[in-house]
Amino acid sequence: MKVRYFDHAATTPVSSTVLQEMLPYFQMQYGNASSMYSIGRQAKKAIEQARKRVATAIRANPKEIYFTSCGSESDNLAIKGIAYANKQKGNHIITSKIEHPAVLHTCKRLESQGFKVTYLNVDEKGFVDLEQLVNSICPSTILITIMFANNEIGTVQPIEQIGKIAHENGIIFHTDSVQAIGNVKIDVNQYHIDSLSMSGHKFYAPKGIGALYVKDGIAFEKIQDGGHQEKDKRAGTENVAEIVGLGKAIEEIYQQYDIYNEKLKSLRDSFIEKIQENIKGAKLNGDRQKRLPGNSNFSFEGIDAQELLLLLDEKGICASAGSACSTGNPVPSHVLTAIGLPSKLAQGTLRVTFGKDNTKEDVDFLLESLQEIIPKLQKN
Repeated sequence: MKVRYFDHAATTPVSSTVLQEMLPYFQMQYGNASSMYSIGRQAKKAIEQARKRVATAIRANPKEIYFTSCGSESDNLAIKGIAYANKQKGNHIITSKIEHPAVLHTCKRLESQGFKVTYLNVDEKGFVDLEQLVNSICPSTILITIMFANNEIGTVQPIEQIGKIAHENGIIFHTDSVQAIGNVKIDVNQYHIDSLSMSGHKFYAPKGIGALYVKDGIAFEKIQDGGHQEKDKRAGTENVAEIVGLGKAIEEIYQQYDIYNEKLKSLRDSFIEKIQENIKGAKLNGDRQKRLPGNSNFSFEGIDAQELLLLLDEKGICASAGSACSTGNPVPSHVLTAIGLPSKLAQGTLRVTFGKDNTKEDVDFLLESLQEIIPKLQKN
């Protein structure tokens, strides 16, 4: 049975060209990048090339890029690191109610340590309430952290406006850009971004590698003790092969940006239109236009998403009910709750996220399967 994969927001397959560039660093150029001999220097050179590639993709300086193990670690290092380093200036942080758990749980941890956090409301499409943002700023506000694009409903936030508000008030601005990398062109200077998190496995690099941008001059503390790697901000022997993979992947995805994004938008728009035309009571979550190019998120009346996913799996179709990080949790998604979706409708939510290898034929098969399965589930 052919597997048809529609869950690219959860993870992506490693690109073949990325894998080829990584392979030498497992067996041939396996040196520790902190070593002085030639294969150690080769590893160090490879890391610096990857750092330059990441910086180029987001219009940053290579010295502002730090490699981590994933997006969650990048969020932790940014938010905790900035909070700890700037606590003499204040203890107030502003975020939103629809952030990824890597941000929300980090903020909760900081609350337990005496920091104060404001969780901004969002409207029915998932946009942050900018008026509430401005009104929440106070003399002790040191950090605003708002995700670039939501991992469940795909809504892309007005990041440039948020960054401008932060800078006009002398506040550091961090954005979790895990879903945005490769799907949005990002210029950290244009968007007034001081810190940005990313995760390789969302854009065809391997799992287990991430990166963090922190603007030069922004103070942040390390949260992991050990050696002096990554300019003494992230201890631990560098994962050279995966760093190389992340660097190649981000370069590749932006070289193919226009073709890649046009394809995703075409598949997304066709899918959304046909679902709305052919399945009664289907509700699109998130904004119709200002959403990630490969994201569609629908709630269907009278069904259970877990049942739907199992029946789709029997047909070789991979999709999700929301964030992969919360799969199996019977409580409705915090994102869907925040946008005001009723609990019964939230429980019938399907997220479909397209990738570069999806075809029109694959999408047609998915549509046919949904048109067959959903009416049956609604009758039960």
